[in-house]
Amino acid sequence: MQGTVDGFSYGLVTPLVAYLMACLGGALGLRCTTRSMLVTRSWRPGWLALGSAAIGSGIWTMHFVAMMGFSVRESPVNYDMLMTFASLGVAIVMVGIGIFIVGYRGASGTALFTGGTITGLGVASMHYLGMAGMRLNGKLEYNTLTVAASVVIAVAAAIAALWAAGQVRGFLWSVGASLVMGLAVSGMHYTGMAALSVHLHGATSAPAGDSPASLLAPLMIGPLAFLLLAGVVVMFDPLMVMGKPDWSAAEQKPGIPAHTVHPTGRGRVPGPRSRHHDASRTPQNW
Repeated sequence: MQGTVDGFSYGLVTPLVAYLMACLGGALGLRCTTRSMLVTRSWRPGWLALGSAAIGSGIWTMHFVAMMGFSVRESPVNYDMLMTFASLGVAIVMVGIGIFIVGYRGASGTALFTGGTITGLGVASMHYLGMAGMRLNGKLEYNTLTVAASVVIAVAAAIAALWAAGQVRGFLWSVGASLVMGLAVSGMHYTGMAALSVHLHGATSAPAGDSPASLLAPLMIGPLAFLLLAGVVVMFDPLMVMGKPDWSAAEQKPGIPAHTVHPTGRGRVPGPRSRHHDASRTPQNW
Protein backbone atom coordinates (compact mmCIF):
# COMPACT_ATOMS: atom_id res chain seq x y z
CA MET A 1 0.00 0.00 0.00
CA GLN A 2 1.26 3.46 -0.87
CA GLY A 3 1.61 5.97 1.95
CA THR A 4 0.32 9.51 1.76
CA VAL A 5 3.38 11.77 1.82
CA ASP A 6 3.12 15.41 2.90
CA GLY A 7 6.20 17.62 2.74
CA PHE A 8 4.42 20.78 3.88
CA SER A 9 2.76 19.83 7.16
CA TYR A 10 3.33 23.36 8.51
CA GLY A 11 2.55 25.15 5.26
CA LEU A 12 5.17 27.57 3.97
CA VAL A 13 6.85 28.03 7.35
CA THR A 14 9.37 25.20 7.04
CA PRO A 15 10.30 25.89 3.37
CA LEU A 16 10.91 29.57 4.08
CA VAL A 17 12.97 28.95 7.23
CA ALA A 18 14.89 26.20 5.44
CA TYR A 19 15.66 28.57 2.56
CA LEU A 20 16.94 31.22 4.98
CA MET A 21 19.23 28.63 6.62
CA ALA A 22 20.64 27.63 3.23
CA CYS A 23 21.21 31.29 2.35
CA LEU A 24 22.91 32.00 5.67
CA GLY A 25 25.28 29.06 5.37
CA GLY A 26 25.96 29.87 1.73
CA ALA A 27 26.64 33.56 2.41
CA LEU A 28 29.09 32.85 5.22
CA GLY A 29 30.80 30.03 3.35
CA LEU A 30 31.19 31.96 0.11
CA ARG A 31 32.55 35.02 1.91
CA CYS A 32 35.13 32.85 3.68
CA THR A 33 36.07 31.26 0.36
CA THR A 34 36.49 34.70 -1.19
CA ARG A 35 38.53 35.85 1.81
CA SER A 36 40.86 32.86 1.46
CA MET A 37 41.91 34.12 -1.97
CA LEU A 38 43.19 37.37 -0.43
CA VAL A 39 45.63 35.88 2.06
CA THR A 40 48.85 33.90 1.98
CA ARG A 41 48.92 30.12 2.10
CA SER A 42 49.52 29.98 5.85
CA TRP A 43 46.13 31.61 6.54
CA ARG A 44 44.22 30.09 3.66
CA PRO A 45 43.37 26.65 5.16
CA GLY A 46 41.66 28.27 8.13
CA TRP A 47 39.37 30.41 5.98
CA LEU A 48 38.59 27.51 3.65
CA ALA A 49 37.84 25.19 6.57
CA LEU A 50 35.53 27.80 8.11
CA GLY A 51 33.78 28.24 4.76
CA SER A 52 33.38 24.48 4.31
CA ALA A 53 31.88 24.04 7.76
CA ALA A 54 29.55 27.01 7.26
CA ILE A 55 28.16 25.74 3.96
CA GLY A 56 27.94 22.15 5.21
CA SER A 57 26.17 23.20 8.41
CA GLY A 58 23.86 25.52 6.48
CA ILE A 59 22.66 22.92 3.98
CA TRP A 60 22.34 20.27 6.70
CA THR A 61 20.27 22.60 8.87
CA MET A 62 18.21 23.55 5.81
CA HIS A 63 17.50 19.88 5.09
CA PHE A 64 16.30 18.98 8.55
CA VAL A 65 14.31 22.16 9.04
CA ALA A 66 12.48 21.21 5.85
CA MET A 67 12.10 17.63 7.14
CA MET A 68 10.32 18.95 10.24
CA GLY A 69 7.42 19.55 7.86
CA PHE A 70 7.58 16.05 6.37
CA SER A 71 5.08 13.40 7.39
CA VAL A 72 3.53 10.15 6.22
CA ARG A 73 -0.12 10.08 7.16
CA GLU A 74 -0.28 6.35 7.86
CA SER A 75 2.95 6.02 9.86
CA PRO A 76 5.01 8.01 12.37
CA VAL A 77 8.44 9.09 11.12
CA ASN A 78 11.53 8.72 13.31
CA TYR A 79 15.25 9.24 12.67
CA ASP A 80 18.38 7.22 13.33
CA MET A 81 20.87 9.36 15.25
CA LEU A 82 24.02 7.81 13.76
CA MET A 83 22.87 8.28 10.16
CA THR A 84 21.75 11.83 10.94
CA PHE A 85 25.18 12.73 12.32
CA ALA A 86 26.86 10.96 9.40
CA SER A 87 24.95 13.11 6.91
CA LEU A 88 26.34 16.26 8.57
CA GLY A 89 29.88 14.88 8.44
CA VAL A 90 29.55 13.91 4.76
CA ALA A 91 28.25 17.39 3.92
CA ILE A 92 31.16 19.18 5.59
CA VAL A 93 33.87 16.84 4.24
CA MET A 94 32.71 16.73 0.61
CA VAL A 95 31.93 20.45 0.49
CA GLY A 96 35.36 21.03 2.03
CA ILE A 97 37.13 19.02 -0.67
CA GLY A 98 35.44 21.04 -3.38
CA ILE A 99 36.12 24.37 -1.70
CA PHE A 100 39.79 23.56 -1.06
CA ILE A 101 40.25 22.68 -4.73
CA VAL A 102 38.82 26.02 -5.82
CA GLY A 103 40.61 27.90 -3.04
CA TYR A 104 44.03 26.64 -4.11
CA ARG A 105 43.58 26.16 -7.86
CA GLY A 106 41.33 29.10 -8.67
CA ALA A 107 37.67 29.45 -9.66
CA SER A 108 38.07 28.71 -13.35
CA GLY A 109 38.43 25.86 -15.79
CA THR A 110 38.97 22.32 -14.58
CA ALA A 111 39.41 23.29 -10.93
CA LEU A 112 36.04 25.04 -10.83
CA PHE A 113 34.27 22.16 -12.56
CA THR A 114 35.92 19.53 -10.34
CA GLY A 115 35.46 21.45 -7.10
CA GLY A 116 31.88 22.42 -7.94
CA THR A 117 30.99 18.86 -8.91
CA ILE A 118 32.36 17.44 -5.66
CA THR A 119 30.61 20.14 -3.65
CA GLY A 120 27.31 19.48 -5.44
CA LEU A 121 27.65 15.75 -4.91
CA GLY A 122 28.29 16.48 -1.24
CA VAL A 123 25.00 18.38 -1.04
CA ALA A 124 23.14 15.53 -2.74
CA SER A 125 24.88 12.90 -0.60
CA MET A 126 23.90 14.73 2.57
CA HIS A 127 20.27 14.81 1.42
CA TYR A 128 19.95 11.14 0.52
CA LEU A 129 22.00 9.92 3.49
CA GLY A 130 19.74 11.97 5.75
CA MET A 131 16.74 10.39 4.05
CA ALA A 132 18.27 6.94 4.60
CA GLY A 133 18.24 7.73 8.33
CA MET A 134 14.45 7.91 8.35
CA ARG A 135 12.65 5.12 10.17
CA LEU A 136 9.00 4.36 9.43
CA ASN A 137 6.70 1.40 8.82
CA GLY A 138 7.43 1.30 5.14
CA LYS A 139 10.03 1.34 2.41
CA LEU A 140 11.30 4.45 0.65
CA GLU A 141 11.30 4.30 -3.14
CA TYR A 142 12.68 6.89 -5.56
CA ASN A 143 12.09 7.82 -9.18
CA THR A 144 15.51 7.55 -10.85
CA LEU A 145 15.07 10.40 -13.32
CA THR A 146 13.88 12.83 -10.66
CA VAL A 147 16.78 11.87 -8.40
CA ALA A 148 19.18 12.49 -11.28
CA ALA A 149 17.59 15.90 -11.85
CA SER A 150 18.09 16.80 -8.18
CA VAL A 151 21.79 15.88 -8.37
CA VAL A 152 22.24 17.98 -11.53
CA ILE A 153 20.61 20.95 -9.76
CA ALA A 154 22.97 20.54 -6.80
CA VAL A 155 26.09 20.33 -8.99
CA ALA A 156 25.08 23.28 -11.20
CA ALA A 157 24.30 25.40 -8.12
CA ALA A 158 27.64 24.56 -6.52
CA ILE A 159 29.63 25.42 -9.66
CA ALA A 160 27.79 28.73 -10.05
CA ALA A 161 28.26 29.62 -6.36
CA LEU A 162 31.98 28.81 -6.33
CA TRP A 163 32.47 30.77 -9.54
CA ALA A 164 30.81 33.76 -7.87
CA ALA A 165 33.03 33.37 -4.81
CA GLY A 166 36.10 33.30 -7.03
CA GLN A 167 35.33 36.67 -8.59
CA VAL A 168 36.70 38.36 -5.43
CA ARG A 169 34.13 41.13 -5.46
CA GLY A 170 32.20 42.96 -2.78
CA PHE A 171 29.77 41.87 -0.13
CA LEU A 172 26.60 42.42 -2.18
CA TRP A 173 27.97 40.17 -4.92
CA SER A 174 28.30 37.28 -2.45
CA VAL A 175 24.88 38.01 -0.95
CA GLY A 176 23.33 37.67 -4.39
CA ALA A 177 25.25 34.45 -5.00
CA SER A 178 24.11 33.04 -1.64
CA LEU A 179 20.46 33.82 -2.44
CA VAL A 180 20.80 31.90 -5.69
CA MET A 181 22.62 29.08 -3.93
CA GLY A 182 19.95 28.89 -1.23
CA LEU A 183 17.24 28.72 -3.89
CA ALA A 184 19.11 25.99 -5.76
CA VAL A 185 19.78 23.93 -2.61
CA SER A 186 16.13 24.22 -1.59
CA GLY A 187 15.11 23.32 -5.14
CA MET A 188 17.39 20.29 -5.01
CA HIS A 189 15.84 19.22 -1.71
CA TYR A 190 12.23 19.46 -2.85
CA THR A 191 13.06 17.90 -6.22
CA GLY A 192 14.53 14.97 -4.33
CA MET A 193 11.45 14.81 -2.13
CA ALA A 194 9.25 14.80 -5.25
CA ALA A 195 11.08 11.64 -6.31
CA LEU A 196 10.05 9.91 -3.08
CA SER A 197 7.23 7.46 -2.57
CA VAL A 198 6.57 5.29 0.48
CA HIS A 199 5.45 1.67 0.25
CA LEU A 200 3.89 0.81 3.61
CA HIS A 201 4.37 -2.44 5.49
CA GLY A 202 1.58 -4.17 7.34
CA ALA A 203 3.10 -3.53 10.79
CA THR A 204 1.48 -0.88 12.95
CA SER A 205 4.08 -0.74 15.74
CA ALA A 206 6.14 2.37 16.31
CA PRO A 207 9.27 2.44 14.13
CA ALA A 208 12.77 2.42 15.62
CA GLY A 209 14.71 5.62 16.11
CA ASP A 210 13.99 8.96 17.75
CA SER A 211 11.10 11.28 16.99
CA PRO A 212 11.86 14.50 15.08
CA ALA A 213 11.07 16.67 18.10
CA SER A 214 13.39 14.74 20.43
CA LEU A 215 16.27 14.36 17.95
CA LEU A 216 16.34 17.08 15.32
CA ALA A 217 15.68 20.12 17.48
CA PRO A 218 18.59 19.42 19.91
CA LEU A 219 20.89 18.36 17.05
CA MET A 220 20.36 21.62 15.19
CA ILE A 221 21.56 23.67 18.15
CA GLY A 222 25.20 22.85 17.36
CA PRO A 223 25.17 23.82 13.65
CA LEU A 224 23.11 26.93 14.40
CA ALA A 225 25.57 27.98 17.09
CA PHE A 226 28.42 27.44 14.66
CA LEU A 227 26.72 29.55 11.99
CA LEU A 228 26.29 32.30 14.58
CA LEU A 229 29.99 32.10 15.46
CA ALA A 230 30.98 32.19 11.78
CA GLY A 231 28.73 35.20 11.33
CA VAL A 232 30.54 37.00 14.15
CA VAL A 233 33.89 36.27 12.47
CA VAL A 234 32.59 37.72 9.21
CA MET A 235 31.10 40.80 10.86
CA PHE A 236 34.33 41.73 12.64
CA ASP A 237 36.58 41.30 9.63
CA PRO A 238 36.54 44.62 7.72
CA LEU A 239 37.62 43.12 4.39
CA MET A 240 34.82 40.58 4.59
CA VAL A 241 32.17 43.28 4.81
CA MET A 242 33.67 46.28 3.03
CA GLY A 243 34.78 44.33 -0.02
CA LYS A 244 36.02 46.23 -3.08
CA PRO A 245 35.94 45.10 -6.69
CA ASP A 246 39.65 45.89 -7.12
CA TRP A 247 40.84 43.30 -4.61
CA SER A 248 43.66 41.17 -5.98
CA ALA A 249 44.38 37.52 -5.33
CA ALA A 250 47.13 36.61 -2.91
CA GLU A 251 49.06 34.57 -5.46
CA GLN A 252 50.02 35.29 -9.02
CA LYS A 253 47.47 33.92 -11.42
CA PRO A 254 47.20 34.39 -15.18
CA GLY A 255 46.55 38.04 -15.91
CA ILE A 256 47.20 39.23 -12.33
CA PRO A 257 50.47 41.11 -11.52
CA ALA A 258 52.66 39.48 -8.91
CA HIS A 259 52.57 41.00 -5.43
CA THR A 260 52.75 39.97 -1.81
CA VAL A 261 49.77 40.23 0.54
CA HIS A 262 50.07 40.70 4.26
CA PRO A 263 49.15 37.39 6.02
CA THR A 264 46.01 38.94 7.42
CA GLY A 265 45.00 40.28 4.02
CA ARG A 266 44.93 43.88 5.33
CA GLY A 267 47.61 45.31 3.13
CA ARG A 268 50.04 44.65 0.31
CA VAL A 269 53.82 44.76 0.29
CA PRO A 270 55.55 45.61 -2.99
CA GLY A 271 56.77 42.48 -4.71
CA PRO A 272 60.30 41.86 -6.03
CA ARG A 273 59.48 43.49 -9.35
CA SER A 274 58.36 46.72 -7.68
CA ARG A 275 61.43 46.89 -5.44
CA HIS A 276 63.75 46.39 -8.41
CA HIS A 277 62.00 49.19 -10.26
CA ASP A 278 62.40 51.54 -7.28
CA ALA A 279 66.08 50.68 -6.90
CA SER A 280 66.70 51.54 -10.52
CA ARG A 281 65.44 55.10 -9.99
CA THR A 282 68.89 56.57 -9.25
CA PRO A 283 69.36 60.35 -9.27
CA GLN A 284 70.92 60.33 -12.71
CA ASN A 285 67.78 58.66 -14.06
CA TRP A 286 65.34 61.11 -12.45
